[in-house]
Amino acid sequence: MQMDKRAMQAAATVADPRWAAVQGRDASADGRFFYSVKTTGVYCRPSCGARPARPENIAFHATTTEAAAAGFRPCQRCKPTEPALAQRQQQLVDRLCRLIDEAEQPPSLDALAAEACLSPHHLHRVFKSVTGLTPRDYAAARRAERMRQQLDAAPTITEAIYGAGYNASSRFYESADARLGMTPSQYRAGGADTEIRFAIGQCSLGAILVARSERGVCAISLGDDADTLLRELQDRFPKARLIGGDATFEQEVALIVGLVEAPGLGLTLPLDVRGTAFQQRVWQALREIPAGRTASYTEIATQIGAPRAVRAVAQACAANTLAVAIPCHRVVRQSGELSGYRWGVARKRELLEREAQPSPR
Repeated sequence: MQMDKRAMQAAATVADPRWAAVQGRDASADGRFFYSVKTTGVYCRPSCGARPARPENIAFHATTTEAAAAGFRPCQRCKPTEPALAQRQQQLVDRLCRLIDEAEQPPSLDALAAEACLSPHHLHRVFKSVTGLTPRDYAAARRAERMRQQLDAAPTITEAIYGAGYNASSRFYESADARLGMTPSQYRAGGADTEIRFAIGQCSLGAILVARSERGVCAISLGDDADTLLRELQDRFPKARLIGGDATFEQEVALIVGLVEAPGLGLTLPLDVRGTAFQQRVWQALREIPAGRTASYTEIATQIGAPRAVRAVAQACAANTLAVAIPCHRVVRQSGELSGYRWGVARKRELLEREAQPSPR
């Protein structure tokens, strides 16, 4: 009888979806429930690194109060009554981000590590896992953001450079093209002296706009209205010279229309990809997803070494301006459901269905 009771308890535990989280030490489940171990008399959070207990000795609890009321004491290893490790790390990184934001010059890794009471190596790993960026890349992105603000407000480019925290203009000009997508004077003038060829046509998914700078294809947009697509391009480059495409450009447009009709074919044209360091890493990861397959935002975050930056990955997908060429349509929710898409969920579904079809022989 006793054996039957233990077997039934073990079977009930194994059948409970929370058991998988305990076995996997899933930190994302921390705070959602706790579990107690009858043989030790303690209760733990799901991510506890203690040796796993036998399922017949496990009980689940919604809160620490419930576990304590059942006669269990908190584990001294995972400390379930204190904030979870992920939460503590998030709070720490938030504090360091504020420190970087407020500093005139980016703090060194050693200085940040001393502030956090961690080794430089450990801090580097924690910071990147939370934000998706190293402290150095985060500081550079924030400084570039201040630079864009200063270019709009400062009387001269030189004043904008120093106002943004660059201690030498040469340091800024080394990365200006990657950060701004054009020279500082062109950015300040709203894209003046930048030449962009464009063409608007129709494809099976509606209107399509393709634009190309001297660096490569800089926009592939889909929509219901051609005029709206053109206004969006004008808003991105308000003072650039927009020129209708010639015969050579029309051939490139035909290739891109072909990509929309058969997205599994891939695209070899050069791309003008402008974004932050984090966005660049996300977009590169998207281009590595094979046609006919999908990946979740969580999987992309893990792939780029930032498992907790799922929301930032979703924002980077939303910021993509190169439909199909950078296949953000292949990113779905963890459940497999389709989420938002810059050019409409219906188009996202249609692209995925086309990729799922076998290629013609």
